[in-house]
Amino acid sequence: MGMRSGNVVPVRQGQTEQETPEAVVEAAPPSLRRILKSSKLDDVCYDIRGPVLARAKQMEEDGHKIIKLNIGNLAPFGFEPPEEIVVDVIRNLREAGGYSDSKGLFSARKAVVHYTQQKGIAGVDVEDVILGNGVSELIVMSLQALLEHGDEVLVPAPDYPLWTAAVSLAGGKPRHYLCDEASDWLPDLADIRKKVSPHTKAIVVINPNNPTGALYPREILEGIVQIAREHQLIVFADEIYDKMLYDGNTHTSIASLADDVLFITMNGLSKNYRACGYRAGWMVISGEKRHAADYIEGLNMLASMRLCSNVPGQMAIQTALGGYQSIQDLVAPQGRLTRQRDTAHALLSRIPGVSVMKAKATLYMFPRLDPKVYPIADDQEFILHLLEEEKVLLVQGTGFNWPQPDHFRIVFLPHVDDLHEAIGRIERFLERYRRRHQVVMGSAKKDR
Repeated sequence: MGMRSGNVVPVRQGQTEQETPEAVVEAAPPSLRRILKSSKLDDVCYDIRGPVLARAKQMEEDGHKIIKLNIGNLAPFGFEPPEEIVVDVIRNLREAGGYSDSKGLFSARKAVVHYTQQKGIAGVDVEDVILGNGVSELIVMSLQALLEHGDEVLVPAPDYPLWTAAVSLAGGKPRHYLCDEASDWLPDLADIRKKVSPHTKAIVVINPNNPTGALYPREILEGIVQIAREHQLIVFADEIYDKMLYDGNTHTSIASLADDVLFITMNGLSKNYRACGYRAGWMVISGEKRHAADYIEGLNMLASMRLCSNVPGQMAIQTALGGYQSIQDLVAPQGRLTRQRDTAHALLSRIPGVSVMKAKATLYMFPRLDPKVYPIADDQEFILHLLEEEKVLLVQGTGFNWPQPDHFRIVFLPHVDDLHEAIGRIERFLERYRRRHQVVMGSAKKDR
């Protein structure tokens, strides 16, 4: 028998004392019942923080330095919240020890109401605003309050994968409508119409779009509203990047286009105000609310069940929305984000077999790898090999529910010099991949 800290552990044939803790778990007495995760998680996937990230962490523990282009976390790249927000949170921290109203601080919600007025969203008052621990919590809450088993929600492909995961977790079925890369990644209205069924309850609109960097024009948004109107669908609008716009582009909130459709609009401080860790987001209910009283009661119930969102983060909202909008400096023609976007686009575009739309908004681009040049069967494995060979961490396109293994998402948050290094490593990896593929193809032709 093997001995560990005085505990007797069964040792299988061939097992040694140096085996990992996982091996010990496998050797547990058969009388112990396995503890399994809920079956509700069977269809839940979030590859942005998936198995490739776990491998990256292991490599870091082994002493490797990884260039992380996998997540839109601004702080590690030197993007800090505006100073007035930080000061205001610190100044009010002594007042943040108790619970707030379950929907959030009145002052913060009032500031959100003013913001909706600036965006042209009519008919919103303080009671129509619920604050949350970031938009992520509110996405899950809004779908849990709505969906019955088998209900369908239209979600874009590619998408921010939390939307798909949250639909599944709530018992619903995500149906992915295509965004058209040939049309600057705009939603395909014909495909949306084709995907609507008697079970469809809602449509998700991510604008500006993560992961593609697309920005939707008014006519596309009006087309989506018309579909929602015809089929009595709720529109969930994820607008977390609505100020992160380049080249003088402007953003239209879809909820500003109609008052006869129910809209749930999500936004927060994480991106525009570089305050990801504050976990300060909001959800705005607007449009035709009268027929949705029961659903809104469900939202209020879930808001009460978590007591309230974190109060220090709430205290940043009023100052953020009413203060100097420093994001405009970052996305100006010579602003840091614009220069990094332009650099990343230029470097990616020069790689053979790679095509990419220059982002009109957000922190991301979604390059395509020509399948004739890069015949990828498993894009997660492809991204893993890139990580192991070049120490660069990306997320594969299928992680955003894109149906083909021919894309990846890149985050252009590093400084220009660091982007040159990172994309140079990607280019080097792709060159080796092309050479290996050419050898394989050449051998295959000779065998015929």
